[in-house]
Amino acid sequence: MLSIAGARAVSVAEALFQQGARAYAEGTYPLAAEAFRESARLEPAAGTLQNLGNAEWQRGRAGHAVLAWEQALWLHPFNAPARNNLAFARRTAYLESPNLRWYEVISTWLPMNAWAWIAGFSFWLSVGMGVLPGVLRWNKASWHQLVAALGLAVFLLSLPAHAGVNTRARLGFILEKDTPLRLTPTAEAQVVTRLAAGEPARLVRERGRYALVRTNRQLGWIERDTLGLLASKP
Repeated sequence: MLSIAGARAVSVAEALFQQGARAYAEGTYPLAAEAFRESARLEPAAGTLQNLGNAEWQRGRAGHAVLAWEQALWLHPFNAPARNNLAFARRTAYLESPNLRWYEVISTWLPMNAWAWIAGFSFWLSVGMGVLPGVLRWNKASWHQLVAALGLAVFLLSLPAHAGVNTRARLGFILEKDTPLRLTPTAEAQVVTRLAAGEPARLVRERGRYALVRTNRQLGWIERDTLGLLASKP
């Protein structure tokens, strides 16, 4: 049951979404993006993030659009419009997709919170089926052992995907075009290359206002505010 504050936040988020939809229909894309972003901050939803990406793309901010669409898929992997928009944007802007490890690929099959629920439920189901019959003085039946074994198997199989969710949380996307990738975290450091808006980059560590990132090809430092993390708030 929603609290009063929670219900109020949902109501405000819905009003902001409607405001963004009207602004988008009128072609006022900066206002639409601002409304969708605030709506997603109050009540994260794949549909809101998808629309935020559309507005950002229309106003020429490819990096912010790619991040919003990726965040929509982070919440709801079955969001076909967001997936199609990403494919179009990457084809148009010549952008690469992130290089995902095998367990990260598995983690994309379900919403990011689903794997934690599956792991927790299957673990306690296995424990319960193994312990409760003795505690409650039930006669142990073969189906108790079967359910316990099945729960344990699901728990073990969900662990790689759960790990993939955690490592994908450090995946980000370059927000600004021609972002300089430097050798060291200083403004005077040599520029190795310049990164395109929307290019994937994995956060390694931070130092002051700089972040060490690994792109699909290189390792280097960028200013922290030019990287939008997949797991960050809009």
